[in-house]
Amino acid sequence: MDDDADDFPEWVDRVQANVAGEVRRRRKEMGWSAQELADRCEQLGHPIPRNVIANMESGRRAGLPLVDVLVLAAALETYPACLIFPVGYVNQTQELPFERLVPTWDALRRFTGEQEVLGHDAGLVPDFEAHASLVGTALAALDEEEQARFAARTATSRAQKEEAERRRTAYADQAVSAKYKLRYLRRELREDGAIPPDLPPALHDVDPPEWVPDTTTEERP
Repeated sequence: MDDDADDFPEWVDRVQANVAGEVRRRRKEMGWSAQELADRCEQLGHPIPRNVIANMESGRRAGLPLVDVLVLAAALETYPACLIFPVGYVNQTQELPFERLVPTWDALRRFTGEQEVLGHDAGLVPDFEAHASLVGTALAALDEEEQARFAARTATSRAQKEEAERRRTAYADQAVSAKYKLRYLRRELREDGAIPPDLPPALHDVDPPEWVPDTTTEERP
């Protein structure tokens, strides 16, 4: 039992050491002093004094708030997950107390949800990923449809015109299919109480009118 109790601070220290080491490495890579990093954090709206950064990098700082990790990552122009799991710079890390060391790459993939963990709920992340994929498919199909329409207008022979029209029809069908799937997915998200992502102007017709907030009403004095 005592051995287990001793493992907990070791895990905390390991996580903090990962962040501290990567902050120091990234800061030096950018050619910044600790003061310059502190100045950048202040510009971002969350001051982290130079001495706090220095103490963190040297291991003298006892705690590491999540908000500090977020701001430090933004200041250093990287991702928070890359500070916690410095792939390529720390070979192995520990994901939770009492667990064995694992490759940092595997830990990062589980942290971001790229590698599924049996029994873990990914929330609406898969739905939002599907939404992004459908938006990309619809936009690409609309672009190809427009190019095929132009090719049909400028065709110099009947065969070229027919081929362009065939492609235009195929891409139009792809766009309609992606839009239909998007509308269904967005309806499911709303039924779950979630707010679907914003749509680009080219896909303004995906949501039926009753789903679109009325922003045209002018405020009366």
